[in-house]
Amino acid sequence: MLRGEITTAIRRAVMQELAAVGYGRLSIEAVARRAGVSKTAIYRRWSSKLELVLEIVSAAAGKSLPLPDTGDLRDDLEMLFAIMARALRHPIAAQIIPDLLGEAARNPQIAQTLETALRINQREVGGQILGRAIARGELAPETDLDLAVDLIVGPLYWRLAVSRSPLAPEDLPRMATAVAAALEVACQPTVRFEPDTALSSIAPSAESGRS
Repeated sequence: MLRGEITTAIRRAVMQELAAVGYGRLSIEAVARRAGVSKTAIYRRWSSKLELVLEIVSAAAGKSLPLPDTGDLRDDLEMLFAIMARALRHPIAAQIIPDLLGEAARNPQIAQTLETALRINQREVGGQILGRAIARGELAPETDLDLAVDLIVGPLYWRLAVSRSPLAPEDLPRMATAVAAALEVACQPTVRFEPDTALSSIAPSAESGRS
């Protein structure tokens, strides 16, 4: 194999081994066998199992999704959810994600790598889908993009990667409608609650109720 083909084969083998046995049981020997290369070929590129997995998982987690531009926030969300659902339901992703989340709780390096890669990906979502919605006047200019992205990716990620519940055909349109409505509310300027004002406004009606 050519140098580039060897690297590609190793990367593919790592993902397949992670899906098959998880990070804890993954070994350089098994990756080499699956890739059809020598252990030396792997150590020439990565110094350890941790470095190997971190680089490859980081690249996969930070991979850009094709982001829709329908001209409408709710429709953009429905298309984005369809793309995300297809990615999260991929057999390899469905096995790797829960395992790496467990490892991240025990390994700060894995946790930091995943967080960094996912944040880069989420900022891209925020900068494009939400940026266009702001430009169209669908969301307020002062929208908190980090909060908004959490509202977008959270429900579907929880459903498919954490609770691992099945999706019915009508779920994605309903989720898009709900999230679009939540974004419109969450991204409005904050209204402060003044207790004294609120109490004074209801006091007369309370008095009249006693009379």
